[in-house]
Amino acid sequence: MGEFARRVGVVCRAIPSGKVATYGQVALLCGFPRRPRQVGTVLGRGGCGEVPAHRVVNRQGFLSGAAAFLAPGGQRLALEAEGVAVSPEGIVDLKQYGWRPSGAEQAALAAAWEDE
Repeated sequence: MGEFARRVGVVCRAIPSGKVATYGQVALLCGFPRRPRQVGTVLGRGGCGEVPAHRVVNRQGFLSGAAAFLAPGGQRLALEAEGVAVSPEGIVDLKQYGWRPSGAEQAALAAAWEDE
């Protein structure tokens, strides 16, 4: 597993149940703010081990990782099981369900990257 994929895995595992993050947010927290598409690629290929990939949506809250799930609607079902409301159009309200990592969470991630 490459370093970027490892970082994606660490960040995705930090997203709490019942919350979502965007691909761009994950990239930023990984220390690579210009790589949101690569986050999607890593998640789609399962390149970072067991992670809650269903908690990652596009910047507008759309469910966009359908190809990474075994069954159609898998992302929706997994989010709804955690209490995240998904509109009929497949959109999550980022104001309500968006993950806003605390300063301590951000510092812990930054420290993990510095130790490399």
